[in-house]
Amino acid sequence: MPDSPLFTAAAIAVVVLAVAAAVGVGLMVIRSFRDLGTDAERATYKTLHAASRAGAHLRTGLQPAGAAKASKQLRLLLGCDALAITDLDTVLAWDGVGEELKPRLMALAAPVLADGRTALIEASPSLKAVIAPIRADNRVAGCVAAFAPHAGAGLVRATGELAGWVATQVELAELDASRTLLMEAEVRALRAQISPHFIYNSLNAIASFINTDPARARELVVEFADFTRYSFRRHGDFTTLAEELRSIDRYLLLERARFGERVQVSLQIAPEVLSTVIPFLSLQPLVENAVRHGLEAKEGPGHITIRAYDSGADAEVTVEDDGVGMDPEHLRAVLAGHADGEHVGLRNVDARLRQVYGDEYGLVIETAPGEGTLVTLRVPKSQPKHDA
Repeated sequence: MPDSPLFTAAAIAVVVLAVAAAVGVGLMVIRSFRDLGTDAERATYKTLHAASRAGAHLRTGLQPAGAAKASKQLRLLLGCDALAITDLDTVLAWDGVGEELKPRLMALAAPVLADGRTALIEASPSLKAVIAPIRADNRVAGCVAAFAPHAGAGLVRATGELAGWVATQVELAELDASRTLLMEAEVRALRAQISPHFIYNSLNAIASFINTDPARARELVVEFADFTRYSFRRHGDFTTLAEELRSIDRYLLLERARFGERVQVSLQIAPEVLSTVIPFLSLQPLVENAVRHGLEAKEGPGHITIRAYDSGADAEVTVEDDGVGMDPEHLRAVLAGHADGEHVGLRNVDARLRQVYGDEYGLVIETAPGEGTLVTLRVPKSQPKHDA
């Protein structure tokens, strides 16, 4: 049966259809490219596309893996025979011909790295080298070297511009790194803030139950250990809403051991947002602010309500207290970093949210003297780049 004319005809038809489909896809790609219009427009597209791809590989700065991938795109931009990228110490990437020159490149580049000026050098009898410094933040971080049989003024200028573009990518990578370090420093600051205020009061509260209610004292010691273990953990800038709420539950249990019935708490939590990723220690300072600055100074009992719910593309969490409230002008000064002292936890959380998600995700705070405080925190539900 496989050798029958009918089978052969069917096989030929399948092949013809496959070829037709492939040709159709190819024509669509060619047509979409032609839709760009003039030769100049297509050249611009090619240039921007290559720069975009190279930029993606330099997001972590001058690293061997990223530089090696970027060098292929950058050599296409210059149209040179070979292109190399170095840092101050070594050749990070080489793409193209003449790789036997690679061991000598750092010696050839030494004057450029020292004085920060582009140089045109005869690298070999058949290749000229244009070596341009990568100047990031007023310092030389490395160089770009372009190799070609003939190096005119055009290649010299183009290599210098390319090195300047690479320097911008390096500066952006360093900015991202500094943001990460700043976030880590702010988390450490929050931990330091927890230490003197909360730990001392919690231990005193636990001590008060040792003789009168040993079982309660043991329970509080366990909760205290769990809370501090979570708060002082050394890994991860992010956690889940569920984990943060568990930590807050322990915190409030310890505070209620100190304040008794003066602190009343209500929780309204939608189950679908519990897995939402949020910055580590972003809710606890809001609740601590409600206790310390809202209810502690209030006569009689006070109430804190914590709500978490789905709000379209975001998860929204509110912490509301009926305490003494704040002066809105003073609060603005605190959030702007113009006032020290109280409510630094709010400023810290607000700054981290803006750094991670953008200014539109800063804290929203409604308050007035004697009117309590409502703090609203919003985070995107989808955060593929952040792991809890």
